[in-house]
Amino acid sequence: MAKLNHRILAIAFFAVIGCVPLSQVAFELAEGERPLVAELVSNVPTEQHLRDIENQIEETSWFARNSRSLVQYIWFQMSGQPGENILVGRDGWLFYLPTVRFLVESFPPGEALQPDFQDPFAAVIDFHGQLADRGIQLLVVPVPGKASIYPERVSSRADPGKIADSSHTLEFISRLNNAGIPTIDLFETFHREPRRDRSTKGGHHYLFQDTHWTPEGAELAAQVVAERVLREGWVTAGSKEYVQKPVPVARRSDILRMARSASIERLFPPQEVICRQVVESDSGNLYQDDPDSPLLVLGDSFLRIYQTDDPKAAGFLAHLASNLKRPVASIVNDGGASTLVRQQLRRNPDLLEGKKLVVWEFVERDLRFGTEGWKKIPIPSTSSLQ
Repeated sequence: MAKLNHRILAIAFFAVIGCVPLSQVAFELAEGERPLVAELVSNVPTEQHLRDIENQIEETSWFARNSRSLVQYIWFQMSGQPGENILVGRDGWLFYLPTVRFLVESFPPGEALQPDFQDPFAAVIDFHGQLADRGIQLLVVPVPGKASIYPERVSSRADPGKIADSSHTLEFISRLNNAGIPTIDLFETFHREPRRDRSTKGGHHYLFQDTHWTPEGAELAAQVVAERVLREGWVTAGSKEYVQKPVPVARRSDILRMARSASIERLFPPQEVICRQVVESDSGNLYQDDPDSPLLVLGDSFLRIYQTDDPKAAGFLAHLASNLKRPVASIVNDGGASTLVRQQLRRNPDLLEGKKLVVWEFVERDLRFGTEGWKKIPIPSTSSLQ
């Protein structure tokens, strides 16, 4: 009798674990698609190939799509944790976990921690040299992560400013300055400037449930960069006049979106903020980039927020242009400011024609976790493409 029970349990176990892949194959066949598992035998089973297949199966699985949200919601109700890369801070603040990891873990990481680590300093030096050969100045703008500016919102044991004072990024900025590459220190800026009350939750420089800065944080950063550019004479002020129009925006958390659970997202109301949309005085049109501008800005989603997101033309780029009284050119790639923006520039080197200055913005955690690492990307000259 005991042996029979063991057989029944074994059969039930294999039936449970087998029903998921079999049902996925059935759904794919019903949709007229080639089953993804067929890829396992159609290519040489290298480690990278198997990892790619695993990721594709995870992303396209019908069972995962329909069960993930419910499982995440139940886990959140039981543990208070919305997702694996989400850190719940104090007073309802949320943090993207890699941002905090960057602050508390050693940097540069040891070989055992990150064997494929590429030195960001070497990549910046290389890019600076390529631009200098073209007579173009480089200005590097590392953006502090939210935890660097508000460590007390991460833990009650952290004093305001303590994490920022020992930041890996400040050491990186110092190395660049010593190498003759100018930088902008937004750590000092955000700690020095008063926190004006134009958004809820006290007018902070960062959204309390999002990775990004508030509209006022973006405006302040743009103002500081513009002041440095004009003071150094890298680019002169133009004659374009802009006006600014207040626009309310309800900003939903990108951190909560990582949980991929609509049920959890609905538990957190959006944060209401006031953006200032940049509008051309003469035409009344919203701000637009100009690829022929003498200034090119490279960066990540900190440049995208409020700019191509709602309400549009209210982000860092628009306010930089407003302060300079001239439009700028830009290449923006979410999460890709370490390498992907330079790869895009390599594919379109004509953007460097007539440029006097390149502003390179990236969030500090990308010094360790940047997409595609920190590759040295040779930018061809226009003449070499002809």
